[in-house]
Amino acid sequence: MSLERNAPPDTYDHLPSVPSFTLTSEDVTDGEQMADTFADPSVGGGGKSPQLSWSGFPAETNSFVVTCYDPDAPTHSGFWHWVLVNVPVSVTSLAQGAQPPAGAFAVRNDYGTKEYGGAAPPKGDYPHRYLFTVHAVDVEQLDVTPDVSPAVVGFNLTFHTLARATIRPTYQIA
Repeated sequence: MSLERNAPPDTYDHLPSVPSFTLTSEDVTDGEQMADTFADPSVGGGGKSPQLSWSGFPAETNSFVVTCYDPDAPTHSGFWHWVLVNVPVSVTSLAQGAQPPAGAFAVRNDYGTKEYGGAAPPKGDYPHRYLFTVHAVDVEQLDVTPDVSPAVVGFNLTFHTLARATIRPTYQIA
């Protein structure tokens, strides 16, 4: 059985269009292979989230949601690696390996944990894209709890996202 597949479109292509702002990282680069530090321990990685910083978001932003999603996972629904909700508007960066800042929380990722889960594409598969996205949100808190799924957070984001910024590094296991 071959693992050759066509890469699906970008996750946000089918959602309402919103403005962008600036998202940078000292650790990952758009279109470049991530270091093993950001891969899951199940594939020998360090399991740490990368450093992220953002600026230029709309003045009416009241909070942020930070996500990491693999649209290239061999599933019908991609794979959620990280969903960090209700990040205060005063927080405009996260350190490498960051825990949720005060007032924020992570919902269950597709590993079943409430934390960052590193990259772990199937060995020999093509490079997977990891969409690290910061969503600028128009409310201080999304009306969700830590027990909801990433899909419920995404549904709420559709109605509250003012702008979003994404870095798309890749990861592949040869």
